[in-house]
Amino acid sequence: MNPTVAITAPAARPLVLALAVSSLFSTLSSIPAYAQQGQTTTLAPVIVSANRFASDAPPAPIGASVISAEEIREAGINNVNEAVRRLAGVPARLNFSGTQDYSLDLRGFGGTSDQNLVILVDGIRLSENEQAPALLSSIPIDSVERIEIVRGGSSVLYGEGATGGTIQIVTKRGAQKGTHGSVTAEAGSFGHREARASVEHGWNGFSLDASAGSQRADNYRDNNDIRQGNFSGGLQWASERSRLGLRVDVARQDARFPGSLSLAQFLQNPRQTLTPNDFGSYDTDRYTLFAEHKLGAFDLAAEISQRDRSTISGFGGGTMQADSRTTQFSPRVRHRAESNGVRSELVAGLDFTHWEREASWGSDNLQRARAFYLREELRIGQARLAAGARHEKFRQESDFGGIPSYRVTRSLNAWDLQGSYALAPALEVFAKAGRSYRLPNADDNASTPVFNQPLQPQTSNDLELGTTWGTAGRSVTVRAFQHKLRNEVFYDPSVGLFGANVNLDPTSRRGLEIEASLRVHKDVLLSANAQHVKARFRGGPYAGNEMLLVPRNSASLRLQWLPGNAHSAFVGLQWVDSQRYGSDVSNTCVRMPSYTVLDARYAYRTGPWEFAVAGSNLTDRDYFTNAFACQGGIYPDPGRQLKASVRYTF
Repeated sequence: MNPTVAITAPAARPLVLALAVSSLFSTLSSIPAYAQQGQTTTLAPVIVSANRFASDAPPAPIGASVISAEEIREAGINNVNEAVRRLAGVPARLNFSGTQDYSLDLRGFGGTSDQNLVILVDGIRLSENEQAPALLSSIPIDSVERIEIVRGGSSVLYGEGATGGTIQIVTKRGAQKGTHGSVTAEAGSFGHREARASVEHGWNGFSLDASAGSQRADNYRDNNDIRQGNFSGGLQWASERSRLGLRVDVARQDARFPGSLSLAQFLQNPRQTLTPNDFGSYDTDRYTLFAEHKLGAFDLAAEISQRDRSTISGFGGGTMQADSRTTQFSPRVRHRAESNGVRSELVAGLDFTHWEREASWGSDNLQRARAFYLREELRIGQARLAAGARHEKFRQESDFGGIPSYRVTRSLNAWDLQGSYALAPALEVFAKAGRSYRLPNADDNASTPVFNQPLQPQTSNDLELGTTWGTAGRSVTVRAFQHKLRNEVFYDPSVGLFGANVNLDPTSRRGLEIEASLRVHKDVLLSANAQHVKARFRGGPYAGNEMLLVPRNSASLRLQWLPGNAHSAFVGLQWVDSQRYGSDVSNTCVRMPSYTVLDARYAYRTGPWEFAVAGSNLTDRDYFTNAFACQGGIYPDPGRQLKASVRYTF
């Protein structure tokens, strides 16, 4: 069934709405190539919010969590992945490389969490079309303006893989006049050494920014060295009606892979490795051209992006290489109107994506996607109502050794309906319902029960109810959610001799999320996050069993001391409940143990200088967040680590 959405705008819309997307670039061609002489436009920060449009102060998405650049700095966090885990309380698992890019998990998807959330940078997908986490550490932390986390189905705007939600990283796309920047140096345990620098310059409607970083570390385990460098730079021109810019992002990472351990080996020495010769490298280059223009009541925008990614890995003496290229073009148009106290915002857009990969093991893969989406939001007094729909068509092709393996075309639909109402100035209730989907990727289809027979797409019926209450000194948000999935894409170790990727019988995720903050003193802020999830098989031979690598409960507590007299301190406590090992579909193995981790930071500022000391896992707890076999396949998390840093701001 193809859902349709029909919402009448409060004012008549010209028929050119449907044509405005295709006319974007002809419209932008009238933008002057340089600022008018004497122009002194100061560029305001730009926020690309849930409607995929930039504006100076958009309303936050319904039920969303937002992390600001200031919060990231006050916590002394030096990468985006860590910010999402610590400041938003998002559960995560150490990935197979043992580096800082943990696999983030929204809504309890366990071992497939990377493929059930979409990570974006300024509206461009960073999530991979492979079984690999997005490399968030490739984004210089000093380039981040804010991080916007939307939990729950978001396929209408962002397509496949957004059942768990989206994480949007918004970079600083604009600078005040003059030159500003910072330089940071950090050293710590396990041979950790890091240097970062950022600079912004604005003049006469133009702005230029650049951020770069270099990290070297031996890391906690043997054979887990990492060498990483990244760069992000942008140039843009803006006037009152238009904006045009180019961004370049480059990341290089070389790492050693420590491999997994059995439970007995973990208890004996969690730092040991059984794979002393395994290694890998990750190189990525991303180029993004973006343009925006106001045309009467219409706002037009588009990005065109190309990302080249090359990976090399060595396991057991053999070496594999894969090179991929992703091209994305996303034109869209927005019409805003107001009549009789009703404000309307209608967004229509297209997404064109082309991904191809060549691998040294003889596999060549291609995926094309073409999508159209429509979203309407109305604001009537204290109420917000939004509805949207998306139709997307995919083409997937795979060759092995030059011989066609499969050719398949899929058409998928998503819809959502959202609403919120302010019962009082500090009290709001909200609700969401919709349908989201996930397309099996090239790696999913490479190991199926029937060779060369791709899996069916995964679909989910999503529901969320919540409330937010908040004043200047205290706030709390509570969400109850449910996802009923069909054809969930999942690795089943019980299929065949070595296991296979399958479409499961019906499954579900049900739970409760709580975010709260309390200013217990004018200088002290207490924040907390908690999540309870029931992730279960709803049918088939495992009906009633728990899904894997999903903790029932998790919670985090953060205490910030900001007296405003040059001193500041941050203390964080995270607790994660027990969970099923990654192969325990029968639920017969003992559960992975729960754990509690304590982190802290103290900083002192004098003039443009900041000196800080920080520690993670201060109790030196031996624990693990990822284990793909019953009491085995364990990837130990790091022990206690201490760091000292100095930062100069100009």
